[in-house]
Amino acid sequence: MSHFETFRKSQTPFTREPHVTIQRRGTITINAASYALLGSPGAVELLFDPTEQVLGLRAVDVGEAHAVFVRPSSRSRQGPWVLSAMAFVHHYRIDTSQARRWVAQLDNDTLVVRLRDGGRVVSKQLRASRPDAPGKPRPRPRPVQPASGG
Repeated sequence: MSHFETFRKSQTPFTREPHVTIQRRGTITINAASYALLGSPGAVELLFDPTEQVLGLRAVDVGEAHAVFVRPSSRSRQGPWVLSAMAFVHHYRIDTSQARRWVAQLDNDTLVVRLRDGGRVVSKQLRASRPDAPGKPRPRPRPVQPASGG
């Protein structure tokens, strides 16, 4: 008899390295490590150095006029957390043709990402490879051939 164990997703360790991802639609997501480094804020301010191509996130009071709310993407305490940044990425002409993830660093009280480093392209390749993926033509069912009698 086998001695099976039930796998629970909560048993999977989450990365402890802080990451920031800029999604194709201009949202920014941060993982649990990034969120913790920022002090688990309700809002951040978006900072950008156009000369050095450095993105910064700094925790601010939710009442600040320029505050961007940080909201969880799910009910999980493990994140990720989402920031609406479409106007920001358009204003600074940050490339969003592909979702990219960078390792972030804390510089004083600011989470910093060096966009010139290129980041790592992240995508849902599994979804795109499925035959029923959106945008892919579905294979036509083959007609059923009548059974020959006899």
